Amino acid sequence: MQSSAGKKWFGRTSSEWLSSLPIFSLLLLTLIIGTGEMVHGQLLRLGERMFGDPANQVQYFLLRADPSAPTCDANPDIDALVARQVADAETAPQSDLDLLFGDVAIDPNEIRMSLEAARDQCRERFAVYERVSKAITPEVEVFREIETGFFGIFKFGTENRPLILLIMVAIAAISTTKQFHHISLRPPRTKKDFQVYSLAMLGANLLMTISATYYLKLQYDSGVAVENPLISIIAIALFAALSFISLKDVLKIPAQAEEGGSYGMGLLSIPLYAFMALNAGISFFMDDYIAGLAIYFGQITELSSIFLNLALYLWAGMLLKQTRVVSLFMDILRPWKLPPEVFTYIVLLAAAVPTAYTGASGVFVIAAGAIVYREVLAVGARRHFALAATAMSGSLGVVLRPCLLIVVIAALNKEVTTSELYGWGLFVFILTSTIFMIIALLKAEGRVTERAKAKEALPQSLRALVPVSPYILIVMLVVYGYEYLLDTKLDEFTAPVMLPVIMLFVIIFDKLRGGPTKVGGDTPAEKKKNKQGLEVAVRSATNETIGHIGALIMLMALSISVGGMIERSGLMSVVPAEMGSIWMALTIFMFMMVFIGMVMDPFGAVILVSATVAPIAYSNGIHPVHFWMIVITAFELGYLSPPVALNQLLARQVVGEAEMDKAAEETKHKPFYYRYERWLLPVYTLFIGLLIVTYGGQVLINNADNLKPASHFLGLDQLRPSVLDQAPALTLDPAPAVEEPAIEAPQPQPDLTVEDTPPAAVQAEPEAPAVPVAPAMPAILVQAEVTEAVSNWAAAWSARDVEGYLSFYSVDFELPGELGRSQWESQRRERIASKSNIEVDISNLNVQLNGDEATAEFDQSYKADKYSDNVRKTLRLKKEDGRWKILTEQAR
Repeated sequence: MQSSAGKKWFGRTSSEWLSSLPIFSLLLLTLIIGTGEMVHGQLLRLGERMFGDPANQVQYFLLRADPSAPTCDANPDIDALVARQVADAETAPQSDLDLLFGDVAIDPNEIRMSLEAARDQCRERFAVYERVSKAITPEVEVFREIETGFFGIFKFGTENRPLILLIMVAIAAISTTKQFHHISLRPPRTKKDFQVYSLAMLGANLLMTISATYYLKLQYDSGVAVENPLISIIAIALFAALSFISLKDVLKIPAQAEEGGSYGMGLLSIPLYAFMALNAGISFFMDDYIAGLAIYFGQITELSSIFLNLALYLWAGMLLKQTRVVSLFMDILRPWKLPPEVFTYIVLLAAAVPTAYTGASGVFVIAAGAIVYREVLAVGARRHFALAATAMSGSLGVVLRPCLLIVVIAALNKEVTTSELYGWGLFVFILTSTIFMIIALLKAEGRVTERAKAKEALPQSLRALVPVSPYILIVMLVVYGYEYLLDTKLDEFTAPVMLPVIMLFVIIFDKLRGGPTKVGGDTPAEKKKNKQGLEVAVRSATNETIGHIGALIMLMALSISVGGMIERSGLMSVVPAEMGSIWMALTIFMFMMVFIGMVMDPFGAVILVSATVAPIAYSNGIHPVHFWMIVITAFELGYLSPPVALNQLLARQVVGEAEMDKAAEETKHKPFYYRYERWLLPVYTLFIGLLIVTYGGQVLINNADNLKPASHFLGLDQLRPSVLDQAPALTLDPAPAVEEPAIEAPQPQPDLTVEDTPPAAVQAEPEAPAVPVAPAMPAILVQAEVTEAVSNWAAAWSARDVEGYLSFYSVDFELPGELGRSQWESQRRERIASKSNIEVDISNLNVQLNGDEATAEFDQSYKADKYSDNVRKTLRLKKEDGRWKILTEQAR
């Protein structure tokens, strides 16, 4: 997205000062939030090592603030106080209760002992005060200013994630709307296109404004204090501003609009965001659920961590575009003169890795789609083939470790684990990538090109490795720096934070390096790009990120509203609870999941399916692991299938309309397949893959025993879940299965635990959508819930996920000793953060139900660094806000 032209101040346009700089600041704050806990933990440990004095019993946490002098008397007159208390006791009038128990003898010795104990405690407080005051040196004051200052920023950011997200989205959405950058089936070109576009945007934004205003009024009228009215006020201001911009566009058509066009074709230019808002809004308004749009839009604040991570992924991708990294890596492959189909296959395999870290295919298409398109086209591929590869570049890796989407599925569905899904996801990845390769080769146009000889290509590839090696070293240094300095590994939880940091270091090196970087020298375009300074590169990446944040997050937010519309419509309830045949059930669910993938973003779709469809699938005998492999594959097919085909639209957006026109011109006289190859190749690949996953997977399950020898021979036992040897562990009778709500499971990271609970906004209004709850949950299900809660508590502890671990404890948790809640939490944070590795295993778990409470007894094996112990532990739990939380914890 280009910045609007205009007067510049200090070399920046007003748009850059009002959008780029704030977004850049918010992205940096998000990075601080993401690394804050790990950095602060290291600062605390550093403070303890530098300033802790075990000999004088002074720990750093005592030095973080100036101590207050004790107010007690360290040298009281004990004799006088004893005499006074004895006299007071003898002359004090007796109450009726005292008369009931008779005279009580006054013992001066007991009074003296009590006063002496109080004096000793007071003297100890004075001694601690003097030791701490003496230990607070100027060095300590400087260090604690740094440590507490950083903690203040981190604490502010953590407590205000929803606000940060909403401000970021608001700035980006306004900029995106002004630049006509929203995602649509085709961008507006003619005057009639712009008229339809602007009218649809005006209608959608007015509906959003009315809904947000009405929802805020409902909150104030409820008589309950509004928890965070600023969120609703910002939402109202955002949609009012978008309505004003759209009204201005209706009254004044942009100067770049072409003459001609038709209103019918103009309908294709309506942004998907506006289309979803109009459909969901009209449906909610007709159902007298005026606040519905605002309530569902507000769920992005409940899932703020995921959407902030999405913004960081987009920024990392745009930063990558400012570097020469991808081009240099491609130089390693170019000497081999591979056929475009084989070259693309290798590119897609490589693209699966970053896709697995982003957790959403659309994010990778936005971040790196333009690079994929350019490189595939450069080796001689057809434009339509390159467009197909671009759209698919983010689709194959969503089933691989450590995809966050898999983590969400496992957290919402106790019937599956991440290891099972990742294990079978690898097979799905191999299957779909192989199908792509076969179709691509079958449809190759038989070009005759000279193939490179190994003795010529290998030396060139090795020479091309030289300019790449510094970048590999930078990545390794950053990753190992996080691991050894901050005790943090690169995984699905840390990738959103670490990838932008890696890219910033790469850009810094890229710009400082200068000069030709490729064997044979750089092209003129590369030389021009190399001359850009560091600040220009980061600013350009941020400018591009703004457009994508505004377009994609607004679309995903309204996708949640569409999910709410589907849920409230009762469409899911028409799915029969008992389908008679597992093959019929597989077919129905397969097509249903493709449809959902067409209209919803992946995270919202997973939440909807987990709550409504998954229990029915399990009750019809579909194995849970198999079901979710079907769901993920079907979703990806939905994202690539007409009429919406979100990934295709994103590919179109990143490559530009000029390339789309060239592709159409290039194939206008060719056969049907080549004219629509960008649509047909991805659909053929994933539809064939979906059929094999759906029906072939069931055949595999039906013949699991016969396939054991082959699985063992191929060494696949580790990937083959043992549960496939059994029927699903828990099924329900058909009737209650429809009503059974999704069992909420605590997540491995803090914000995901928030996802699973209905947003506060939804709870505030009686009409808010909710999954019907069964009248009485069977005891076996309650025990399963408690078992899952205990298992996830242990998992969060093992992962050193402090926030997740603490979230399992009730507000009424019985604290050990005389500690207050904040003191206990600080103690637990320090103890967990100080360990480099923790392993908590539980076994012999026994769950007993007692009314609305439960007792879980189990053997606990604890290992941390060089320490280990084994205890028998008892947890007493109670369900609060849909989650089982710990009331008491005892070990023996």
